[in-house]
Amino acid sequence: MYIPKTEKEIRCPLEYGMNIFGGKWKSRIICVLNIKKTVRYGELKKLLSNGITDTVLAAALKEMLADGILIREQYNEMPMRVEYSLSDMGKSIVPLLWNICKWANIRQKESELPIICTNCDYGEKTI
Repeated sequence: MYIPKTEKEIRCPLEYGMNIFGGKWKSRIICVLNIKKTVRYGELKKLLSNGITDTVLAAALKEMLADGILIREQYNEMPMRVEYSLSDMGKSIVPLLWNICKWANIRQKESELPIICTNCDYGEKTI
């Protein structure tokens, strides 16, 4: 199991939630897995395409596995195949991210900042 070098000080439920799905890459990984359902490591890296390094992707996946967000399925074949998918807990985060994205989409339009999500259609979802 992945153990971070330093323990984070979490003082409220919001901080707990942001630790689970916040940051630059975790929400994007959740978005991709929600759309694709099951993805191999190499495909996930390509779909994230914004220059994520192997080190950062591997660390994010380890943290998400340790938090129960992801399921890692390893097939003992040659070459070895590993697939990632969202756990039930991971799937329960998706509506939260949709609502955050919906809110941000409204604010973005008001501020006229050009923000376009190319990986999902959060902006078009209605919940």
